[in-house]
Amino acid sequence: MWKRLQEIEERYEELQRDYENPEIVADPANIQRIGKLSAELEPIVRAYKELKSLQKALDDAESALSDPELKELAQEEIPCLKEQIENKEQALKLMLLPKDPNDEKSVIIEIKPGTGGDEAGLFAAELLRMYARFAERKGWKYEILDKLETGINGISYASMSVNAPGAYSVLKHETGVHRVQRVPKTEAQGRIHTSAASVVVMPEIEEVDIDIKPEELEIDTFRSSSAGGQHVNKTESAVRIKHKPSGIIVSCQDERSQIQNRERAMRMLRTKLYDLREQERMAEQGAARRAAGGGDRSEKIRTYNFPQSRVTDHRIKVDMHNLQAFLDGELDEMLDALTQDEQMRKLAEHVSQNGD
Repeated sequence: MWKRLQEIEERYEELQRDYENPEIVADPANIQRIGKLSAELEPIVRAYKELKSLQKALDDAESALSDPELKELAQEEIPCLKEQIENKEQALKLMLLPKDPNDEKSVIIEIKPGTGGDEAGLFAAELLRMYARFAERKGWKYEILDKLETGINGISYASMSVNAPGAYSVLKHETGVHRVQRVPKTEAQGRIHTSAASVVVMPEIEEVDIDIKPEELEIDTFRSSSAGGQHVNKTESAVRIKHKPSGIIVSCQDERSQIQNRERAMRMLRTKLYDLREQERMAEQGAARRAAGGGDRSEKIRTYNFPQSRVTDHRIKVDMHNLQAFLDGELDEMLDALTQDEQMRKLAEHVSQNGD
């Protein structure tokens, strides 16, 4: 690890010298490249310098053990310094782990009700609101790309985008089946029902990242409609796009402009095509998909128990007794725990393969 850290520090210093080279920075593309790489390496280099400083302090303290006047002070400092060094080394090991190339991307989230009839549609709508509230709390921009409502304030489908650097690294673990246990409003005898909704979190893909040929598309327009089939406008502003090679169909009707709806639909199509290719690639690698953070979409990942005001994440065996706050977007504690679990699994895998 120390050799790799030294190489990273040397590379970082080389980049800083490049900044001062007029011939290199004359090209804006070089400035962008240097800036991006410097930003990636800087936290590692800063932590490495802190580690070297701690190690020097430990060496000095251990040398002071032979000095009668400094021995007592050194004995007090050494355990603390060793603990700090251990923590810093652990942090650096995590920083050196291979990163998911999609972690810095924005996301598109799809939500669909599963088993449970009308109650599942209501729960799906609550999950949509939960992620919207989470984005608001983070100060992230979000927008509802498409939403099909039912007549009882539920949804039969929804997709939303969360536009923020790093949103995928935070939200990717939400992919899977979410289950709710509660007494539905329509239940006269007070029996607890179990319903479910599925969530899929995908990194949003830019136009340059995936090539879609015009001849591969079948584009239809239709009139936007609200729940119950009532037309909300008289023009065919809604757009449905079919990607003929894959069979993927996306539609958008939330905007008044056909151009805006088409742009949104194309964003969804690019993302879903990329996601399909990733699923196919990961399927070839079997269990590697879980380690990469993609998750099994049929896996029951979390239960929202209303009678006990409890949220349980089944992957990391964590219970939180703040159900209402959780549904209001207070997800940070759970998401941090999931991220930490992913890092620990990756670190354990790295150690088993490399022995360091």
